[in-house]
Amino acid sequence: MGISDILKIDSKIHAFISFNLNADNEKGFPVAVKDNFSTEGIETTAASNILKGYIPPYDATVVRKLKEAGAVIIGKTNMDAFAHGSSTETSDFGSTSNPWNLDYLPGGSSGGSAAAVASGEVPVAIGSETAGSIRQPAAWCGVVGLKPTYGRVSRYGLIAMASSTDCPGTLATTVADAAKIYRLIAGHDPLDATSSQQPLGEPEQVLLKNVTIGIPKEYFSSESQKGINDTVMSAAKVLEKLGAKIKKISLFDPKFAISVYTIIQRSEVSSNLSRFDGVRFGHGREVFNQENKRRIMLGTYTLSAGYYDAYYKKAQQVRTLIVEDFKKAFSDVDVILGPTSPSTALKKGASKDQPLFGELQDIFVEPSSLAGLPGISIPCGFIDNLPVGMQLIGPQWSEEKIISIAQAYQENTDWHKKRPKGLT
Repeated sequence: MGISDILKIDSKIHAFISFNLNADNEKGFPVAVKDNFSTEGIETTAASNILKGYIPPYDATVVRKLKEAGAVIIGKTNMDAFAHGSSTETSDFGSTSNPWNLDYLPGGSSGGSAAAVASGEVPVAIGSETAGSIRQPAAWCGVVGLKPTYGRVSRYGLIAMASSTDCPGTLATTVADAAKIYRLIAGHDPLDATSSQQPLGEPEQVLLKNVTIGIPKEYFSSESQKGINDTVMSAAKVLEKLGAKIKKISLFDPKFAISVYTIIQRSEVSSNLSRFDGVRFGHGREVFNQENKRRIMLGTYTLSAGYYDAYYKKAQQVRTLIVEDFKKAFSDVDVILGPTSPSTALKKGASKDQPLFGELQDIFVEPSSLAGLPGISIPCGFIDNLPVGMQLIGPQWSEEKIISIAQAYQENTDWHKKRPKGLT
């Protein structure tokens, strides 16, 4: 698909903030990159007016690795400004539409990347996840979203939101394509102090008869949209028929992760965004949008004298309990399966005046992000013509295992082959 074709489709969904108009003249495979990754010579805004016009002098490690592998950067995708949100409605450059229904949200914060893949504009895209920002939009847009273990992919050149959970990853129409791009960008990077030296696993084909899949009752909430639980359990039964053993387990109620994530994320946001000022970037701090300011203020409060122990320190202690809870679970099961999101895509405007919109929509992915675990969301059905996503969560460094299980599911279903209509 040429740039002119992509522009035609994007006029309807606004998945991109900017385009590489020379892409047709470059040789290689096409990739879209979320606009919070530095791209040398290409404007990088993180969807915020405070960075409007900023041209980075260097490539993020992820971008450099893609180029070295022969990728052509098609453009930079839309997102919630500074990744603050799960709707792509907080972008200072306008909201992105869900390709399955233009009146609905694509999710976020990697909503532009998910929509670009779902609409067929690009086969693969780069996103980043702090607590659901790859998997949740993947679920809402009916594509594959792979979030690696924290530290597996370099954060160098990624505009930081919450440095202790930020994680680059991939979105694609198939598990196989998501895995290919993941293997290109993964690996140790001396430019990132949190980059792991853990050796990369080799691609593997897991025998499902040797796999035990945990089904946490707490993730099949009665508060989820009607049909979500049944759709995901039907997907689990597909894997069971293929030989996997299904085992009911119990985890900490994911609602506890909302408070923990909110405190930690806001605290790290207040620190990370303190570097953005008019002296460096040409735009004053008043340009931050309402959601950005709200998070800065709450984070500053939780880190302030007299409140640090009561909030931030306590949140980190509970975070440790979440990590230990997953370790205990993985002593009995190989992977954990559940819904990616408690609902299908919501209508545009749903996030307005909802300060915890993202946390509530990401409730099932926040715990594993806080624990630094790898996860993958794959389409597993539809409700009212909107996609439903199922996630697989594995122990640290188990990317190849969850990829193999997800691929086995896709080889025996055709949900990933369905495409939105009426965009061309």
